[in-house]
Amino acid sequence: MANILVVDDELGIRDLLFEILNDEGHNVELAENAAEARAARQRARPDLVLLDIWMPDTDGVTLLKEWSTAGLLTMPVVMMSGHATIDTAVDATRIGAFAFLEKPITMQKLLKAVEQGLARESARRAAASVVPAAASNSFAAAVTTVNDSAMMPTPLQAVVVDAGPQSNQSFDLDRPLRDARDGFEKAYFEFHLAMENGSMTRVAEKTGLERTHLYRKLKQLGVDLSRGRRSAV
Repeated sequence: MANILVVDDELGIRDLLFEILNDEGHNVELAENAAEARAARQRARPDLVLLDIWMPDTDGVTLLKEWSTAGLLTMPVVMMSGHATIDTAVDATRIGAFAFLEKPITMQKLLKAVEQGLARESARRAAASVVPAAASNSFAAAVTTVNDSAMMPTPLQAVVVDAGPQSNQSFDLDRPLRDARDGFEKAYFEFHLAMENGSMTRVAEKTGLERTHLYRKLKQLGVDLSRGRRSAV
């Protein structure tokens, strides 16, 4: 679950983006102008920002440049506009914007930009946490060798990785067909919800069902929709 800041002076767009991103399992904060965006950036430290270019007090490009100059552009920023020129989009990219979305924004393009932006941010954080070469050499020297076989130090052996839902499950077939079928379908949808981090959009695409039909099906089977979503950091 990511923290996403949406900055747009149009109430309808803010509400629409909030609904879509919240449905995808993200924490979403809204700002209608640059002043609110500055406060939200300082308070919430978002993982990604969706920033409108044309706003009444301070335009999005100016705010982007302000964050870049102050060293606050530590998250991907996706610019949005229905009237921006190519030059404006290029300028925003040069300043440090991750991507540009032209309004009206389709849900597919929105989710793709958000997914790619969060993936880049995740990769950046992972790279920042990489142990320096000197420390890595020290760690390698601490590995104990027995009979020419390298063994990892004891502390790392205690790490347990959650394997998540299992793709292979056993079902009780000694019961009525309807009950057995419902049990299989529930496990099937719970598996895909977990694999797609609770994204109803991607589960619908994966299973070939319309979202409305999918919602009804999950409710009928008693599937807990909150279980598949990512835990907050």
